[in-house]
Formats: sequence, C-alpha cells, structure tokens
Amino acid sequence: MQFPESWLREFCDPPLASAELADRLTMAGFEVESMRPVAPPFSGVVVGRVLAVADHPNADRLRVCQVDIGESGPGEPLAIVCGAPNVRVGIKVPCAVLGAVLPPAEEGATEPFRIKTGKIRGVESQGMLCSARELKLSDDHGGLLVLDESAPVGEDVRRVLGLDDTIFTLKLTPNLGHGLSVYGVAREVAALTGAPLRPPAFSPVAVTDPSTLPVTIEAADLCGRFSGRIIRGVDPAAKTPAWLVERLARCGQRAVSPLVDISNYVMFELGRPTHIFDLDRIDGGLTVRWGRAGETLELLNGTTVELDAEVGVIADARSVESLAGIMGGAATAVSDATRNVYVEAAFWWPEAVAGRSRRFHFSTDAGHRFERGVDPASTVEHIERITALIVEICGGDETRCGPIDDQVTRLPARTPVPMRVARAAKVIGMPLTQTDCEAVFARLGLPFSSGDGVVEVTPPSWRFDLALEEDLIEEVIRLVGYDALPALPPLGTLVARAPAEAVRGPALLRRQMADLGYRETISYSFIDERMEHELAGNADPIRVLNPIAADRSVMRSTLLGSLVDVLRSNLARKAGDVRVFEIGKVYFRDPAATDGPATVAGVAQPLRLAGLAYGGASPLHWSGGERTVDFFDVKGDLQTLLAPAVAEFAAASHPALHPGRSATVSIGGQPVGVIGELHPRWRQRFELPGAPIVFELDAAALMARMLPAFEPLPRQQPSWRDIALVADRAVTHAALMAAIASEPGGVLRSARLFDVYEPKAGSGDFGPGEHGLAVRLEFRADGDPLTDERIDAARAGVLSALSGIGVRLRQQ
Repeated sequence: MQFPESWLREFCDPPLASAELADRLTMAGFEVESMRPVAPPFSGVVVGRVLAVADHPNADRLRVCQVDIGESGPGEPLAIVCGAPNVRVGIKVPCAVLGAVLPPAEEGATEPFRIKTGKIRGVESQGMLCSARELKLSDDHGGLLVLDESAPVGEDVRRVLGLDDTIFTLKLTPNLGHGLSVYGVAREVAALTGAPLRPPAFSPVAVTDPSTLPVTIEAADLCGRFSGRIIRGVDPAAKTPAWLVERLARCGQRAVSPLVDISNYVMFELGRPTHIFDLDRIDGGLTVRWGRAGETLELLNGTTVELDAEVGVIADARSVESLAGIMGGAATAVSDATRNVYVEAAFWWPEAVAGRSRRFHFSTDAGHRFERGVDPASTVEHIERITALIVEICGGDETRCGPIDDQVTRLPARTPVPMRVARAAKVIGMPLTQTDCEAVFARLGLPFSSGDGVVEVTPPSWRFDLALEEDLIEEVIRLVGYDALPALPPLGTLVARAPAEAVRGPALLRRQMADLGYRETISYSFIDERMEHELAGNADPIRVLNPIAADRSVMRSTLLGSLVDVLRSNLARKAGDVRVFEIGKVYFRDPAATDGPATVAGVAQPLRLAGLAYGGASPLHWSGGERTVDFFDVKGDLQTLLAPAVAEFAAASHPALHPGRSATVSIGGQPVGVIGELHPRWRQRFELPGAPIVFELDAAALMARMLPAFEPLPRQQPSWRDIALVADRAVTHAALMAAIASEPGGVLRSARLFDVYEPKAGSGDFGPGEHGLAVRLEFRADGDPLTDERIDAARAGVLSALSGIGVRLRQQ
C-alpha cells in the first residue's frame, strides 16, 4: 500500500513529524516498509511563462526564449536558450534561475548542478527551462515539464507541485484489509494519536434521470450487495486533472483516462474497487452469477480466460462482461467515445474471490482488496463519491444521473466477540483494567458493551479480522503500545531436559555427514515432473497448484533429483569434486496416511537423508595415483554413519540406479534405503562426464541408535586362523559372513575377508564360475583357556556351515 503523506494528513493530521508518524504506525502493526521524498532536494526553480520563441542564430535545434518569472525576476523577461522540442509561446514551465541548485545531472554523481550565466553557441542564457527528468521527478526526457495554466508565475515549483511530500509504503499483513486505503490508514492514525478524523467531504448528486439498469443476483454466496447507477452525457473529451494524475502517480498508479482514473482514485481513497461500464455496450441488463464451463472472457489486460463454475462473473444478455471482484472485460470497457456509463459498487464475499486471480496467473488491486474483505455497508456512499467526481471532471450541460439501485442479498453476520479483561492482562503480561480496554475500543470506533470483567465487541462492517478473543487482545496491546510493556524476568521455571540417549536428532546427523566430508544443501521441495518420473519411477506425482516455474511443477518423492541438480550446478562452475547431502521431506500419496506430525490425510511426508559423491576419492598426492570415488567408498561412509548398527547390503534394482551397481541398505533385516551408481541412461540424459554415487536413507531409522553395552576386558588372548576357500561367484559377501557367524561353538568373535583370487581358466582347484577367497577368523574365549582343540572344533564348525552354501576348503 503506497500513498503520499499529504493525502493522509487531509483526513487526519496529528502533530507528529513524518518519522514519528511512521514509527507509530509500525509499532501498531501497520509496518512502514519505506519512506522516500517525492522529489530530491533542489532550489531556485520557479514557474515561468514563455513569452516569445526565436530561432538561435548559430544552431538549428536551439531556440532563444523570452521567459517571464514575475516578481521573482529582474523585472524584465529572461533570455534563455532551450533545445526542447515542445517549447512554445504561452506555456508555463519550471525555470531554474541563476544560482539555482539542481539534482546531479549525471547518474551516480553526488555534486549538485548549479545554474550559472553562460553563452551557448554565442548567445547568453540567463537560466534553464527544465524537464521532469532534470528535476528527477520522472524519467521522461521528451521535452519540458509543462505546468498547469493555473500555476502562478514566479511561484516556487516545489510549492506548486507539492514536492515537499513523502511517499509512505506500508507492508500490511493479510488481516489488515481495512488499511488498504488512505482513509483506512487515517482512521488508524486517529485511533493511535487522538487527532480528529475528517471524512471525505462530498454531497449526493441530484437525480435528474429516472432510468435504471436491470440487475439480477443469482448467487448470494458470491455477491452480498450490488449497487449501481446510470450516468448519461459524460464528456468524452474531458481530461484528468493534474492534481488527480499526480496523486495517482504517487500511489504507484499510471493515469489512463478520466473515468478509469476516477475509479482508481476512489479505490485508493476509500478502499473500495468499483467498475464503470460503457452503458451503451451492455446488452439488456446484468446478471451476477457463477461462471459456466466453456465460457470465455477477454479481459481489460488483453488476455482471454476460460471460465468454470468456481469463478464469479457479471454477464449481460449476450455474454460474460467481467470477472467478479477481479477485473472488467474488454467488451463493455469505457473508451474515448463513451457517453453513457453504469457505475457499479458491490460487496463480493472474500471466499468467492480468494485465489481466483492466481488461477489466471495475474493479480489485481481489486482482487487483493476483495479477498481480504471490503466494507459491505458503504457501497451507496462510494457510488455517490464517484458520481460527484464524474460530474466535476467529465460533466457537462447534458450530464444526467439516475437513482442508485441498491440490492442486498446476504451480508456478513456481525457476531459479538467477548474478551475477558483478566485473560487479556495475562496474555499481554501487564496489568489492565476494564476501563483501559473500553478506552481502546472507543478510540478504534468498535461498538462494545461491558459486563463484570468482560467487554463484548461487535465488529463494525469494515473489520473482517475480529472473530476471536485473541483478536481483541491484539487490538488492546496495539493501542496501549508495545513500548509500555514492563521489562520483567521470565516467571516460568526453565527445566533442562536431556534428549533420549537412544535417539539422535537431525543436527547430529548433519555433523556426522560433515565429518565424512559432505556439504549440506537445501533445495526446493518441488522439482521437474520429468525428473520425478525418471529418478523416482513415480507416474503420478503430487502436483503444485501454482508452481513458481514450469520446471518446479510437482512435489518430490525422492531427494536424488535435487542432489543431481546440485551436481549439475557445481559442474557448470568447474567444481570437480562434489560431496553433498540433504536432509528433507519427500511427498507421495499414501491412502493409509492420516493427519499427524509428519503426514496429512492421504499424503505421507517422511524425512529422508540423501547424499551424492562425485570426483576424486581422495586429494591428489605424490604417494599414490588418482582414483575416482566408487560404490565401496560411499558404502564405507554409510557403515560409519549407521554404526554401531551393522548395515546389510543386498543387490537390488532402482529406477535411478545402475542395475548392476546398486543395493538396498537394511538394518536388522528391515530396509532403510538404497545406494548405488547413477544409471548410465540418466548420466547421459543430464550430460554428466562421470557417474556419481548416490544414496537415500530413511532419517527415522538413522535417528534411532543402539546404546553401548559394557563388556569387561577379555582375560584371554585372541587367536587367529586363516582359511582358503573355493566359492561360486554367485555367493555374496553377506551370505558368506552369515554362514560363518552361524558357527555353534561360541568362541568365534569376528571374520574378515582379506583376499579374493580370480584363477586362470583351466586351473585344477577351481570349477567353472568359481574363485578363491581368504578369510581371517578371530577366536576368543572369555572363560576357560582357549585350547587348540576348541579352536579346531570351531574352525570345523565354520567349514561345516560354509558347506551348506556350497563353499569348500581349498586344497593346499
């Protein structure tokens, strides 16, 4: 919300400087995001009238002008050389006299530009005629800034144009819809400061034409009130007054045409968007209803939209004419040929307007206000205000105004809201009396009644944000002032609570990943639909209703796509070695999911940890050659991350991973994630020079950890035996270790595969598809001494268990 301070002070002028006023508004919840002067400092610029224009004797594009600056000058016209194409006799323009100080001429310069006597191509110039750009009022440099004919000659331009003004920009939260107008902010200022509030001064226009336009409201849940009137004989040649153009410009609105400008002016002034139809282009009457499938509408911005039953419209007997509460249509828009108009002001239910603009990928000032709630009680008053301005600016001898047709279907119920004074004092944290609360509501203009410790407020028609006791408590502290809160120490007892030892939080996971050499990334939860299909195999992802970009159209069901995006971004910036991870939620449909901390009905949102490693396995060093990171490097990282739990890896398939270099990760037989090399198809698709190793794990499984159990130091020394085995290549390492661990003797403590021998074809000890394995066995007994007999028995038990999976002892 942007407006000039001078306009605000027309309605309420407290004895506060601009900075104090901004601070008071901000502390009351109406945050002043910025303040800026209307114009930069300059002096010595007055209103001058061009009396004569002659060609420059030495330059084709220059003119020598005689300029009258009234009593502020030497008493005779000034001779000023000017090259502006629009200079002509009779116009009034800004004239910088000798000694004037103007804003810096060059962009980025800090020194002001001073006007001195000088000769231009041999002719002396006694000043300078200024454009808007030279005064830094706008970027327009097409010619001189032509002033209104009513501007007094010799008067300071700053006073004539009201340049000693400040533009306020408010950053309003959605519940402050009543502050989306200058008068609405003035009403707040009056409550905050006690300064008198002056409503806009205008009188109802006399009715001189009995005609009305038939209007039918078919959807009471769309439109609660519809008011309108016919005005005939407007002047199509009228021009928007300079004061109105300037005021709109300071609100950030460009002037279009008188009728449109008047409608916009009243919207900024009183907060109600209205619409002015060209009466002669309306077929029959108007009908307020919901749209219908198959209908289309060409809007004022030139786009054509398709409608359905979720969008409110205003239609005539022929077609749809406008989007209710959002934007008018081109078919009935006013133009330079318009002579008769229909002025409409309505109350549209906020629920019927909210979100509709975003469906069509644009937003409007009207929709922004209506979806927050606009006062339903003032439609007639605002039509009278617009009518008065139309008659003043576009009226003539033939102008005739019809009666206001006001139809009310259903208005918001103003349900009283009780507030307990004791509860308010407890929430705010300072003593409050019932009288204090009543004074606040009286200043805000909120009707109330009081009982024993309870104040019951009936929200006025312009306040849509007062529905709960907490809303009223907020109003009390806003006006009492946050700076009035006492500085008290906390009254609650703070008790330090240690987290459960068997649970580690995400912060610990982040530190462990950082210790392993990975850097954390944070990415969007929505990604490209194609990547979701390819990397997750998800044919039906959850779609984003209003995506920020075409490649962010669906919710991710895996973190792998986000990490591949990070890798591509790093490679594009010549980063050769990349190790990244992300902890975040994924989203997928799950009919069994119910409302809960990590889910919504029908959608599961589990937390995942994913990582990616690409490039060198270790820094380049003279003692060894280069080696790229591989599956086993990342597997070791996962084993470290999951310790002391023992991770189990089993070959598996995954849409994103290489079919022969991927595995599921399990703990205690329960799958918790996947690991593997990116599929060659996707490596080629994403134009990656090498294959990254990726993994994705369920964060909940990672955060549950085993507690250490105390064991006394062994009294007996361990003993080791190495065995050479012959096994089929199909026997996995996991199967081998599981068979060895099943040894029944109870003295085997660990086993480690330390060598793999691939025999040459035709070797006598090996059959087809077999290779050699060497395993070191560790034996230790905690009680009786470990004898050779017990070790040999345990070794025999291991070999017996291995024979069950087709592994035999190699003959020496």
